[in-house]
Amino acid sequence: MELDLRTVMRHFATGVGVVSTWTEAPHSPGGRRHDAITVNSLVPVSFDPPLVSLSLRHGSAFLTDLLASRRWGVSILAADGADTARRLAGSRESRTEALTDLPAAPGPHTGALLFDGPGWMECALADSFTVGDHLMVIGTVLATGVGAPQDPLVFLHGALTPATGP
Repeated sequence: MELDLRTVMRHFATGVGVVSTWTEAPHSPGGRRHDAITVNSLVPVSFDPPLVSLSLRHGSAFLTDLLASRRWGVSILAADGADTARRLAGSRESRTEALTDLPAAPGPHTGALLFDGPGWMECALADSFTVGDHLMVIGTVLATGVGAPQDPLVFLHGALTPATGP
């Protein structure tokens, strides 16, 4: 029997968000080079203390930056955030270009970019674990915020899908 985890997991709806981080870059505006990626691997780990986890592919440039800064922001995307999700799902070059015109602002606790959406958090690296072809990073949640309630953006059947409430 062949295992096909990817195909099976396409039937499991997950929320979609943007994770952002930065690295020191003296020649960039503000002395930082920001990066952001689309994720659907965000998981709450503990509420006391507040911890979340992300799983990022080994060797990714974004992961290298996150481990260097030890800080990141998470922005949960609303149903109308599919364009943002698509633009930040590509190569580093395309993400860098997208960041020039997507509305975002550095968070006050981490300096990582926060994007419009129904919720956000800022995190600091607490631990990390190699898990197969990914590194799971555990973050201490430093700050959170919520906006107006909005229908979420979900990933289901290999596609970004606006979920609608009752």
